[in-house]
Order: sequence, then C-alpha cells, then structure tokens
Amino acid sequence: MYNEPIISSQREPGSHATVSLVIPALNEARNIAWVFEQIPACVDEVILVDGDSTDATVPMAQHCLPTVRNVRQSGRGKGNALRTGFLEAKGDYVVMMDADGSMSPAEIPHFVHFLDHGYDFVKGSRFVAGGGSLDITPIRKMGNHVLLLATNRLYHACLTDLCYGYCAFRRSFLDQLDLHAAGFEIEAEMIVHALRSGLRIAEVPSLELPRRSGCSNLHAISDGRRVLRTLFSERPGARASAARAERSAA
Repeated sequence: MYNEPIISSQREPGSHATVSLVIPALNEARNIAWVFEQIPACVDEVILVDGDSTDATVPMAQHCLPTVRNVRQSGRGKGNALRTGFLEAKGDYVVMMDADGSMSPAEIPHFVHFLDHGYDFVKGSRFVAGGGSLDITPIRKMGNHVLLLATNRLYHACLTDLCYGYCAFRRSFLDQLDLHAAGFEIEAEMIVHALRSGLRIAEVPSLELPRRSGCSNLHAISDGRRVLRTLFSERPGARASAARAERSAA
C-alpha cells in the first residue's frame, strides 16, 4: 500500500480506460445538482442508484444530466445500493462517491491517475498531506481511529483512513472484492478484501466537505459495531476457522 503525492489532476494522454461513476442516493434532491454539475470529463457514465427516494432525486438527476443511468437498488442499505451499481457499471474503472456533496467530483481525476499508473484499488484519505475534513465529529474521528488501528493490526497494513467511502477500482477485480455487505460496512469490506487479495492499493488525499443539506443516514455507534464485526469476521483465517467449527459441530 502506497501513499504517493498527486502528480497531475488531468487525464493522462493516451489513456483509453473508461470510467463509471456509481452514486447511491436516498432523498438527495437538494444535493444532487451540486454533485452532477462538477463531474469531470474523464467520467464516461454516471449510474445513480436510487433507494426508493420520496423526493425529486431522480427527476433532478435527469434534469442535470440527461445521460444518467437511473437504477433502482434491489434491497436496502448503502452496501446493497453500491453492489447494485457495480454490477451495472460498464467502465474499465469504477468510482464510488456519495450524493450528499461531502465528496468533490473534481477529485476523481486523482483516483483515475493512479489506476492509469498500475494500481488496482484507490481510496481517498482525509489524513494524509493534502487531505482533511470539514465535517468529521470528535466521536466519528475517534471511532475511525480505533477501527483503523484494528485494520492495520489484523491485516498487516499501513492505511491512514478507513471509514471514508470515496474509492475507485478496476472493474476486472470486482469478483476479488467479493462484496456481500448491505450497509455502511461495505466500505470496510471493500478495503479488507482488497488487502486480503493482494491488490495494489494507493491512498490519495481527499477533502471531506460538510453535507450540503439534510441529515446523514450514518449512525456512528451501530454502524461502527458492524464495521468492527466485518474486520474480525473477514480477517485471514477467520473463514477457515468458522468452517472447521461448523464441521466439528455437525
């Protein structure tokens, strides 16, 4: 895993990889226009995964970007929405980001740059030089720190951020990511599966912005517990141990 400085925010000359942007949304009509207006030219398709919004999220998205692909998620939760979007993506690279305005689409070329240069999985970090957060609360910061320490210890990694869902990866590695999570813990599941699979991972600085309007669907305590369970259940050897225990009990 590498933390390297960004060399350029522009698409590399001669790069022909296509980019799919997956955005899960639930009642984000007041935020989606700001997000869509800033999507850079390197993005080839935008997939909005709607969680059965009761506001004008979908019409607003279509008004701002007539070419947007609107997909209705098959179940409930952020994890389900992302998995639905990933399966619909056609690009060589898949970028995931939130619809609430807390992540700037202008940073997408940074992620693409590292994928163009041989990395398989690129994650945003608020805690490397050039990154930051204008929104994180003390309890969220403390929880992220504890979960990050657990991740680095369990997976022999040296990550600087964990609970931040601005990521990109090569679509050809979707099977290796082997995603099953239904909720916010999918972000941790993606990272630990990338680590466990030996994917080449890069962290890039990212600035987390305040949600532009509305209330977050994140619940720090309950979602933190789910992330912790994911870290322990997915650690190397855990599945084999569970399988042996089941066979012994049979």
